Amino acid sequence: MAKYSKKSQEKVEKVMHEMHEGKLKSGRNGKKVTNPKQAIAIGLSEARKEGVRVPKKAAAKKAAAKKSTAKKTTAKKSTAKKTTAKKATAKKATAKRATSARSTAKKSTTRKATAGKSTRKKVTTRRATHKRAARHKATAHA
Repeated sequence: MAKYSKKSQEKVEKVMHEMHEGKLKSGRNGKKVTNPKQAIAIGLSEARKEGVRVPKKAAAKKAAAKKSTAKKTTAKKSTAKKTTAKKATAKKATAKRATSARSTAKKSTTRKATAGKSTRKKVTTRRATHKRAARHKATAHA
C-alpha cells in the first residue's frame, strides 16, 4: 500500500529527476541538492503547497521517534551536566583573571606611592645621620 497519494508521488518523482540532473536547488541558499532524502522532503513540501493530501511531517516518523528519543534524552542529560561544569570553570577562570588584574593594578599603584615615600625616608635619614655625626664631632673636639 502506498504511503502517499498519486499526485504527491508524481511530485517527488519529478523532484528526484531534477536532483539527478543537478537542477534541484535548496530554498534559502540556492545550493544544489545531492541528498535523496532532502529531495524527497522538498517534493513533499511542494506537494503540500499545491494542496495535495500528504501525511503530516510528524506522522511519518512517529514510531521511529519514540525509540530514538529514549536514547537521546539520556545522552542529553549527561552532556548538559558537562556543559554546566565547563561553564562554571570558565566563570571561575574569568573571575580569577579579573581579580588578578585588579591586584596587579593595586600593586603597581602602591609601588609607585611607596617608591616616593622610600626616597623621602632615605633623604631624611641621611640628614639625620649627618647631624648626629656633626654633633659627635663637636662633642669629641670639645
